Amino acid sequence: MVVLSFQRALLVAGAALPLVQQGLAQTIKTPDGEVIPANEDTLAPAAEPVADSDTIEADALQLTESVLANLTAYELSDIELFKFGEEDDADVTQVSKRTVGSCKTYPGDPKWPSRLTWGVFNLLTGGALIETVPIGAVCYPDQGVYDAEKCAEIIAHWTESATHEADPTSAMSPLFQGETCMPQNGNSSQCTLGGFPSYVVKATSVYQIQLAINFARTLNLRLVVKNTGHDFLGKSLGYGSLSIWTHHLKEIRFRQSVKTPSYSGPALELGAGVTVGELYAAANKYGVTAVGGECKGVGVAGGYIAGGGHSPLSGKYGLGSDQVLSIDVVLPNGRFVTASETQNQDLFWALRGGGGSTFGVVTSLTVKAHPKMTFSGATWVINSGNDTANSDEVFWKAMYAYWARFPEYAEQDVYGYGSIFPRGPPGSGYAWSMLPWMVPNKTLSEFKAMVQPLFDEWTALGFEFEPEYFEHDNFYDAWTSHFPTEAVANSNLRTASRLFPRSSWEDEETRTAMFDAVRSVVEEGSALIQYNMNPAAPAGTPASGANSHWREAIWFGIMGTGWAPGISQEELEAVQRKITDDWMGRLRPYGPGAYGNEGDVMEPDFADAFFGENYDRLLQIKRKVDPWDLFWAPTAVGSERWSIAGQPDWLTLQTGKLCKVSN
Repeated sequence: MVVLSFQRALLVAGAALPLVQQGLAQTIKTPDGEVIPANEDTLAPAAEPVADSDTIEADALQLTESVLANLTAYELSDIELFKFGEEDDADVTQVSKRTVGSCKTYPGDPKWPSRLTWGVFNLLTGGALIETVPIGAVCYPDQGVYDAEKCAEIIAHWTESATHEADPTSAMSPLFQGETCMPQNGNSSQCTLGGFPSYVVKATSVYQIQLAINFARTLNLRLVVKNTGHDFLGKSLGYGSLSIWTHHLKEIRFRQSVKTPSYSGPALELGAGVTVGELYAAANKYGVTAVGGECKGVGVAGGYIAGGGHSPLSGKYGLGSDQVLSIDVVLPNGRFVTASETQNQDLFWALRGGGGSTFGVVTSLTVKAHPKMTFSGATWVINSGNDTANSDEVFWKAMYAYWARFPEYAEQDVYGYGSIFPRGPPGSGYAWSMLPWMVPNKTLSEFKAMVQPLFDEWTALGFEFEPEYFEHDNFYDAWTSHFPTEAVANSNLRTASRLFPRSSWEDEETRTAMFDAVRSVVEEGSALIQYNMNPAAPAGTPASGANSHWREAIWFGIMGTGWAPGISQEELEAVQRKITDDWMGRLRPYGPGAYGNEGDVMEPDFADAFFGENYDRLLQIKRKVDPWDLFWAPTAVGSERWSIAGQPDWLTLQTGKLCKVSN
């Protein structure tokens, strides 16, 4: 048991917050009745070691009833704020039945924690509490942290995932933060928190997450979760919130043999902060293949698997969520549990694809590890327009020919990942990058045989192209050699997406109309990032809460556009409505589903689009495990009961108070 002592129990991670406010100090009473100050020498972190040698390191220290009882015995007045939640306690009545129009607790509200209380929280977490300083503040001379060298470094690497991943609060979609402290504007604007959280818990162990959850639930604070910040809908942001930062939960373990009711074989245990790049490197080290996304900065156990997660290996092994064998999670009541096929089965079903920031905070999980295999494919960049060998009309004929073969390619486990961008104003032509078109477990000669009929058709059309072929005996080399580095943090850009099901190819008239609709959106200025794959669940995979629309999809498309900085509010509204109502309105008849992780934050029927036939059951589980409505994120399960105040009906930012709109 962790007890109060005059020695630090753990190293302090981060700067401690002062415990003095208006001349008062927080105190504790020792067993012999002595009243002493509560500080980092007298108050140890509220954690107890768990006697389980097989536990991943981050899960080894936990908050328990005995720890809380010990702290209560020492008459620490604020300890009531950190107790576990019970379904029949007063908080459930106060929060889940809160009147319509009421909001979460925010700075300036009577129940907002005092500086003293934040200080106690910091001590109990072992010094893990961080008061937010926006990433761009070092570029603002009046912020007290100005540093020209750091500012230049941030600006130089602003579009790189790692820049935002390593910061406690920065997100890769600054649009949703309100762009209130952009480093590029240090000499021309003011730096405020905007949609950034007020405080962050730098989580390195389970007990810190438990403390944060109990604290936020008891005080009705808005709670958000950030892993890498790699999110396109602003889910890791929130004005006046407390954030749990899981980025530092980095442990990876290889297990030679794991047996569950549905699986027997090697596996990888991953801390919540492990990224796709780290997962792939570890899998390569151990001579296996792991399923993850194509962008290296994505957090595997964060929003990726929570949202389902498509992969270059989806055609062979399904979604990222189909790989999970067990999940360790801290629930809204503060309890730490494991969900698997044999325990907490409803949670196991929901956490695999049922959406992030909804059911709890995942601390670690175990995923399947697959055999090493060959990967073959091709890449290219093809341009059209008056200054090229390809006219736009021939370009679109070639594209239609490619799209028409998506069902047959999907049957062969392909991952066709490419993008089409207008090269300039209408009439300037298009650039089509295929990066890459890849098939697992096929030799290069087999890949060439698969694509030859299409290439013959292109040649007959007079379409000029020059593929660059490749073959690797492992996935890691294929991924590092042929997948592009993603650029992030463009604030004047928003995207939406659609999942087009196999059934749309069954009727030629419907298929052509779908192709025409997609073409029309691109011709009007949208980019198209497209994927041809078959993300059906492999035989024997346990059922999950992943969007049911994924299972029928063979074409996933991301569309969207940018706008010039400084445009008027009316012009900005027109762009947003064009994306949601016009462009997506043309495509929804052919693709009613969409990918929630890369979807439209303003999707009008997000429940069906992002969750499909699983939404009702997911909502039931949400209501059961989180009767407090502690976890909320835009378009998440149950999110319709709350909304951000002061936002227009055409774009939801995270810069206002979260308030209840229905019961």
